[in-house]
Amino acid sequence: MGATQPTGGVTTDFAYGRRFKKRRGDSPVPQQTRQDNARNSGEAKTPSGWEIKTVGEIANGFLGGGTPTTKRPEYWAGDIPWITSKGLGDKIELKTGEKFISEEASINSSTNVVPKDSIIFATRVGVGKVGINRLDLAINQDLAGVLIDKETYDIEFLAYQLGIDSVQQYVAMNKRGATIKGITRNCLKQIPLALPPFPEQKRIAHILSTVQWAIEVQERIIQITTELNKALMHKLFTEGLYIEPLKQTEMGPMPESWEVVNLGSLGKIGNGSTPKKSVPAYWTDGTYPWLTSSKVYDREIVRADQFVTNRALSVCHLPRVQPGAVLIAITGQGKTLGHCAVLRIEATLNQHLAYIALDQSKANSFFVRGYIETQYQNLRQVGAGGGSTKGALTCGFLRNLLIPIPPVSEQGEIVSIIDAIDRKIDLHRRKRAVLEELFKALLHKLMTGEVRVGKLDLSATESEVSADSSSRGRGHKCLGDKV
Repeated sequence: MGATQPTGGVTTDFAYGRRFKKRRGDSPVPQQTRQDNARNSGEAKTPSGWEIKTVGEIANGFLGGGTPTTKRPEYWAGDIPWITSKGLGDKIELKTGEKFISEEASINSSTNVVPKDSIIFATRVGVGKVGINRLDLAINQDLAGVLIDKETYDIEFLAYQLGIDSVQQYVAMNKRGATIKGITRNCLKQIPLALPPFPEQKRIAHILSTVQWAIEVQERIIQITTELNKALMHKLFTEGLYIEPLKQTEMGPMPESWEVVNLGSLGKIGNGSTPKKSVPAYWTDGTYPWLTSSKVYDREIVRADQFVTNRALSVCHLPRVQPGAVLIAITGQGKTLGHCAVLRIEATLNQHLAYIALDQSKANSFFVRGYIETQYQNLRQVGAGGGSTKGALTCGFLRNLLIPIPPVSEQGEIVSIIDAIDRKIDLHRRKRAVLEELFKALLHKLMTGEVRVGKLDLSATESEVSADSSSRGRGHKCLGDKV
């Protein structure tokens, strides 16, 4: 037995033993209000064959939500998925809950179980977020369930349209509240939607879903390849490329031809400083690159965002760091501390960065960067344990940091393998970025009727997605075989 759609009061779905509740008093939205809202939402002229309707006019009903008391642990040990606005994100489909509540919790609280294939819309925290629940889903007080007649309206089309800029701007303009700003149920009902005929709704939704699917494929490839890279780097930095006997070292088992050395034995280690911003002579018309810790996210630093003068270099005793040095962020409470990059230009730096000016006859810069990347979590723990509220590493600690060093030729081969995977990850990141821009453009143009679906051909996108999906396993196996 399917879920019984409520018409008022409380309706029970006996097949699942869950209550679907609906508030009374839903009233139609006047025609004049609908027209005013359409104008205020910034929509362009309605395309031929389309009509403007409000959410209140197309909905079969609305369900509010709530949070069962946390003083009853048994309420949170059930099998009914429950969600907050945190569960609404970039992906439009909701396939699980954040937590799970019991049947008793659903009965004895203000939460409601929204029947699957409904619209979930955030009306308070995260206001404007939207999703489609692909399973019966309980919601909290920040969300509203919008029940839709799927024989008349395409639910994916509606969800996509609720996410367009003009609707989101309308929602933002109507937020109210002292501490938590949100929109009222009546405001949700008055959101205007531009609706093409049902067959065109389905075609538009298919096009947008195809591009969204392509984005998700790229995200999965990036995630899997990144995990592969981590595992591969661990293997390469502990076992090397060649099958050779292992020896016991202070760092554990290691190939016989490798050495364990202090990082400081591979080159000079130091850090920089920040010239006073109040002294124009240090900054005005400066031409010498000066770097901050945010640049480590580049991984290869080829340009600077800020520049200092020669006077600043001299008076402030700033180091002139040469290309090939490895830079590492040594302070920070966020994720920055422990990240590193290879410098490809001559530059100086601030006090939040340390440089390792490597002797290239001993160590490959990219090999050292790769090894330090495998130590990211360890470095953060060391920084957090240093007694500083900000968290910091010291140049002294870095000088004494142990690092495995294979022969230089093997370092280069290891770098080549890691670089191949890095290029693959970068390729799929660029593909994802292009698809995200395509999605944004299509969302606007299709939802306003500026481009009609009959003029679009996404066969190339569908073919590429299929190719990427089918080649993922083979590609990873080949990389594994190579190692």
